[in-house]
Amino acid sequence: MSTTRDTPRRPRFTQAFQHRIQRLRAPSVRYDGQQPHEEVVPNASLDCGWGRLLFANTFPSTEELVQALEREAQGERDIAFYVSDPHVVLAAAPTELFLDPSHTFRLDLATFKSGYRKPAGFFIRRLKGEADLEAVNRIYQARHMVPVPSDFALHPSENRAITLFVAEDEDTGVILGTAMGIDHRRVFNDPERGCSLWCLAVDPQCRRPGVGEALVRHLAEHFQARGSQQLDLSVLHDNDEAIRLYEKLGFVRIPVFAVKRKNPINEKLFAGPLPEAQLNPYARLIVDEARRRGIHVDVTDAEGGFFRLTYGGRSIHCRESLSELTTGVAVSICDDKAVTRRMVERVGISVPDQVDADDRDAVADLLARGGAVVVKPARGEQGKGVAVGLATMGEVDRAIAEAKNQCERVLVEAMVEGLDLRLIVIDYKLVAAAVRRPATVMGDGTSTIGQLIERQSRRRMAATGGESRIPLDAETERALARAGVALDTVLEAGRDLAVRKTANLHTGGTIHDVTDRVHPRLVDAACKIARTIEIPVTGIDFMVKSPQSADYVFIEANERPGLANHEPQPTAERFIDLLFPQSMPLAAREAWVGGAV
Repeated sequence: MSTTRDTPRRPRFTQAFQHRIQRLRAPSVRYDGQQPHEEVVPNASLDCGWGRLLFANTFPSTEELVQALEREAQGERDIAFYVSDPHVVLAAAPTELFLDPSHTFRLDLATFKSGYRKPAGFFIRRLKGEADLEAVNRIYQARHMVPVPSDFALHPSENRAITLFVAEDEDTGVILGTAMGIDHRRVFNDPERGCSLWCLAVDPQCRRPGVGEALVRHLAEHFQARGSQQLDLSVLHDNDEAIRLYEKLGFVRIPVFAVKRKNPINEKLFAGPLPEAQLNPYARLIVDEARRRGIHVDVTDAEGGFFRLTYGGRSIHCRESLSELTTGVAVSICDDKAVTRRMVERVGISVPDQVDADDRDAVADLLARGGAVVVKPARGEQGKGVAVGLATMGEVDRAIAEAKNQCERVLVEAMVEGLDLRLIVIDYKLVAAAVRRPATVMGDGTSTIGQLIERQSRRRMAATGGESRIPLDAETERALARAGVALDTVLEAGRDLAVRKTANLHTGGTIHDVTDRVHPRLVDAACKIARTIEIPVTGIDFMVKSPQSADYVFIEANERPGLANHEPQPTAERFIDLLFPQSMPLAAREAWVGGAV
């Protein structure tokens, strides 16, 4: 949830801090040919699951620190922390190492006072069991962090220096966030009795406010009670939201540095801004995967999400997940929702009743029979102009007028209650399935619904690169009116309120992976639709009672589905596999072609 500033943030060093700056550069462990008084453990490192934390202040020489960094395992990210002379370390291996563009902050636990009220709707506890760790890894992946092995931290006796806390929702039991704390005394007998905070992460779809702050406070209190004197953390220089939180809690910035090894995980930190930096998350996801495979990328229009991929003499032009492999005929079929419905109905796909909005008698009859209808433009995307759950002809007429701003031809469908299920089909195989839920806010007893929507929109935009926000339009107003509230209503604490009926990501909806639980009949239907349209990459939308149920109703097919936000499913990988199968390892290529992947 970072926002890059136009001008660099200036260090906020207090006057008292200026007098202490030399003492605070790093824990005062020095090797002058004699054993330190505190019997500090030399060359101290700690396996944190995502990589090793190397305490640079315990390494007797630069050479030994560099050699330790060079032993980084594949797929992990090691961090050398408390590097007092980073220029010397970088000079020893300039092609392999880089200076992490992060600030270090410190909290004085001797003077820290919590003074905050108990979290509302969730509580903090230690991580326990594989289910917790799986939930933590899902959050890590959603935040593009390195996940940890499935058996990591499940045996406390083997990781006594590490404390993992999670925030659990009181109502649902869902893990909302996590934080890792490290006790430096247990790692290297730190004479300054320090500790550090790592991997603070909150589920980007979390609606409860204050989860990150509660985790930081809880960790600070935990170490304070155990006699630690200071809590350090490292945060990217442009993560303004996190920096504001740390400064609010009393952290001050200190001149402590971290060095990392150049690897694919860290590439964005040392490679500098790329020409296609303005690509949206859907195009960026694919471009990043192409780069990892050595595929040449030429961005032809960043604002529109257009890029050309070239590999081994083959060149394919794309707009996000829409490529030259998708024919104009397939695009035309998907573009007209009435045509799509007729084609899939002929091959036995279940579809809702549908009439043309200009046939007023048919609309009135459909409304009378079903009690509620959906209005949508015949052509359109991202949920624009779609109105759901209309129960009166007055509502229907207003929605039709709004939909005609998107497309002159408007459709009216029977309202089907259930869950909105999106299935991503690539090369006529299911890659991901996710339930999409409408934008929902949770009351805190003091904020108006308008304020809650604004905050939720900020969180959704930060989590999706600006792609998801809750619009204050007629659909939102209808949803609030049905609930008997308005934008200036103060929502009672703990109450969930759906502020829209549509579940599109672009209008603030959230995505919840169900790939491993989706019913085989739904998978078969989605793949059958893709083959009927003859479209190699598509997003199929169903309304279902449950992902595990065989019952469904087809809503629409999308020719340019967003592949982002489907973690942990490999949507971008499968897309590149389709475009450039020769870029796959041989074993993976044979398995994918055989349908086993």
